[in-house]
Amino acid sequence: MTIVPADRPHSDDEPAVVEELAGAATSPESVAAAERIQQELRQRLDLDDCLNVAPRLVAGVDVSYHKDSPRIVAAAVVIDLTTGVEVESAVVPGKVSFPYVPGLLAFREVPILLAALGRLGSRPEVVVCDGYGVAHPRRFGLACHLGVLTGLPTFGVAKAPFVGAYDEPGTRRGDWSALRDGDEVLGRVLRTQTDVKPVFVSVGHRTSLDQTTTITLDLSRRYRLPEVIRRADFLSREALR
Repeated sequence: MTIVPADRPHSDDEPAVVEELAGAATSPESVAAAERIQQELRQRLDLDDCLNVAPRLVAGVDVSYHKDSPRIVAAAVVIDLTTGVEVESAVVPGKVSFPYVPGLLAFREVPILLAALGRLGSRPEVVVCDGYGVAHPRRFGLACHLGVLTGLPTFGVAKAPFVGAYDEPGTRRGDWSALRDGDEVLGRVLRTQTDVKPVFVSVGHRTSLDQTTTITLDLSRRYRLPEVIRRADFLSREALR
């Protein structure tokens, strides 16, 4: 596991960020500016150019917050999906630089998540975020933001819905129902373990709902949440102690 400061200068091993979007990888000056950047980035969202084959290296990312200070820690964990073995991880400490505003979580987390992903020795084929993709009021959650900036296929898995309505899925592992806002499908309510609460899966960038459903189930063989998310959450929390 690698632990590095988040405020280091850019290096060549960081995930590539589209040059003209580099400013979107930092915290904006105001909520209005953040909403404007979010709308601009949404125009670059790609929901068609999806994965051609099942991925092998899958990364999970998460950020933990210290309750009494501005300290935060991001973690990125890579798992070999074919074996279930953890390949590597990186943990990056930092400080919150943007206020908590519902719908704008990405501006708190993307800068430090980019730092964590940049410290991985391998390039993941898909990134799973603890949060939302298009299942978001402006259809541009954390997974979308991170995917557009890096170009990596991404999707979100959340413990509760942010927007939308749904029918309860069946009780068996693999059962799912659509998460909808009117006639628009925003994601799936997926049962990853029999008789356990479902999770809420939504595409972020360059993935499809069928692909994200399959990957989520493959990563959730023992527990409700995908193993890469559980592991990233554990590492980031441990580093805050």
